[in-house]
Amino acid sequence: MSTSAQQSPAAAVPTGGTVIDRLVEANQRYAGDFRDPGMDARPVLQVAVVACMDARLDLHAALGLELGDCHTIRNAGGVVTDDVIRSLTISQRALGTRSVILVHHTGCGLESLTEDFRVELEEEVGQRPAWAVEAFRDVDQDVRQSMQRVRTSPFLLHKDDVRGFVFDVTTGLLREIDPAE
Repeated sequence: MSTSAQQSPAAAVPTGGTVIDRLVEANQRYAGDFRDPGMDARPVLQVAVVACMDARLDLHAALGLELGDCHTIRNAGGVVTDDVIRSLTISQRALGTRSVILVHHTGCGLESLTEDFRVELEEEVGQRPAWAVEAFRDVDQDVRQSMQRVRTSPFLLHKDDVRGFVFDVTTGLLREIDPAE
């Protein structure tokens, strides 16, 4: 059952089968009306959005974006990891983006985790993950850290228009984070 205010096309599919079966069926209906928009991979607005994977964030709606406007890079917490730097580097150097907006949010699941999560995984599966959890307690400070990682990366060409925000999941508003505090 969907917890969002409006039901997604996948949720409207009759029950039966797996969730993925329902998503594939929804895609078949989508593809029936789909028309090639005639665009390439270069974002029209030359912006890359780095955000948390949280299902409550509808980034295109929240930022007034349309298909083709931006590159969207999402992960747990929206933190700037080595893989995010990889994606931003490709976005800038090969596909022309010049601006980066970072969007973290209130009530993030990473605020309730610790790096002990990795230890627990190791005990359960017998292998320690190579990646860090990137848990945090202060969302504002985590946005600052992510901005700093972008601004200091030697691989990125465009670091003058990097801004970070916290999205309030109860009001839908963005609050800009001052990188200097």
